[in-house]
This record gives sequence, structure tokens and C-alpha cells, in this order.
Amino acid sequence: MQLSQILSHINPLSHEDDQKITEIFHGLKEKYTQYKDPWGFDLGLCESTLRTLIPLYRQYFKVRVFGAEHVLDRPYIVVSNHTGQIPLDGMLITMAFLMDVAPPRILRAMVERFMAQLPFLGTFAAQTGSILGDRANCQFLIENKESILVFPEGVRGVSKSTPQFYKLQSFTLGFYRIALQNQTPILPVAVIGAEEMFPFVWHVKSIAKFFKVPALPLTLNTVPLPSPIDIHIGKPIEVNRELSFEAPDKEIKEQVVKVEAQIKRLIAVGLKHRRPFFDEIRKPLSKFIRHQGES
Repeated sequence: MQLSQILSHINPLSHEDDQKITEIFHGLKEKYTQYKDPWGFDLGLCESTLRTLIPLYRQYFKVRVFGAEHVLDRPYIVVSNHTGQIPLDGMLITMAFLMDVAPPRILRAMVERFMAQLPFLGTFAAQTGSILGDRANCQFLIENKESILVFPEGVRGVSKSTPQFYKLQSFTLGFYRIALQNQTPILPVAVIGAEEMFPFVWHVKSIAKFFKVPALPLTLNTVPLPSPIDIHIGKPIEVNRELSFEAPDKEIKEQVVKVEAQIKRLIAVGLKHRRPFFDEIRKPLSKFIRHQGES
């Protein structure tokens, strides 16, 4: 089943969302009047894509957003756990910051080089705001008062087998150096529910290596299940102003661990309050798989 087939079973865009999107992009068009993007960013394509995908956001994944009041009208480096086997979490966070956060903004998501180089998807990602995650690109965006979405776990975040679900992988350090260089606050985010889109997964690294891809999940379902998604936004974290962005890795790591801790707390809260999803089947099977993985 393809995305178009999924969308055909979902109710079309509601009148309320249609009006809201029109108002949001009316404001964004004023913001981007003088903006010149070197990667092909297309605000019109962003709007049409949002109109196409909003039924997935509202009705298929039934996204809820908590902590939107923590987001002020200023640029952030938004840092999230990476979860769910395919990068739908980035899409849903981006949609949340358009539809359920005020003022609405388009997050500029950092993507892996593998994704950026794909013939069609790489171009589409760039046109809808994503860019290759290197320091020069981030610097350009921050200077233009854009907010950046990063997943410091990288591919290790999404490529978890069932026993590792919701276990945060160690963060890379680059995002914190960028935040330091520009004194940009970090906004911690946790996505809950995406692991349940593909509830029974096993990663065989040797197969992925053979096909020269970052990850290749073996899963019982090929289409993401309609697991309800919760996005938890924490309070902004100000960077340590006494620290240089060129400080040794050890000193940067101490600060990054604090960001990890905040996101772990958001994950813990989110897991405690997540909505049930086939729990009578999923929970005992997941428990059995985890037990087998630990034995």
C-alpha cells in the first residue's frame, strides 16, 4: 500500500485546517519575501505538501502536542529523539511547529548525506526545507533567523530493533557547537508513539552493509501502523555562555549529556501517558522479544 492509498481512506482536509493553513502561509509569505535560499526552498511546495499530508497528521496518527507554550518567537535548535524506522518523526515534528505552535514556523531539518543524495527525495526534501546537516549550512540558516531541527542520534536512532525501542542513543556533538557559536537556545523534543508504527523489528547490520545502506529493518508490516503520536516540547535550554564553540570534545560532551537527560525525562513522561495501541497483542509480544534479546 502506497501513501496515496492510505490518504484515500482518510477524510479530506477539514474546512478549519484549510483556513488555518491559508492564514499560516499568508504570514510566512511576508516573512520570506526577501529570503534567498541556496538549496531551492519552495514555500508554495511546503504549503501544498502540508495540505496533502495534514489528514495523516490529524486522523491517521492523531498527533497531540504538549509544551507548545515553551516556544517563543525566536530561532531555536530543536533537538529530538529519532524514532520509528523511517523518518516520519521529522515530518510530524515539522507539521506540529506549523499547525500547533505559535507563531508557526518551518523547521529546517538536517538530513543525512545518504538522504540528501537520493535523486528525487533529496531534491524534494531540500525544496520543503531540509538540508544537509553541516556547520556552514546551519550557520547560514541561523543568520537568517531560521529554526533548525536536528536528530543527534543519527541513523542509530531510527535503526533500533524492538528490544532497544525508546532507548536514547548517545548524541553527536556538532549541534551544541553550532548553538554555542550563535548563542542559540536548544529546544528539547521527545516523540512518543513512532516506535509502534513498526512494533516488531530486527536489524541485521550485515545485510544493510551488503546493500550499502545505513539501515535495513526486517519488520512484519511494510506500511506504518496508525499508532497515535505525542510530541512533547520541553523548556528551552540556554547554552553555556562561558564555553567556546571550539572547546575540547570532553567539555562539549558534558553539556550534551545534559540535553540528553532532558529528552530522556520527556520520553519517560511521554511513555507514562501514551495512548494504548493494540496493547493486548503488542505488549506481550514486545516483552517476549525483549526477553529473548536479553537472554
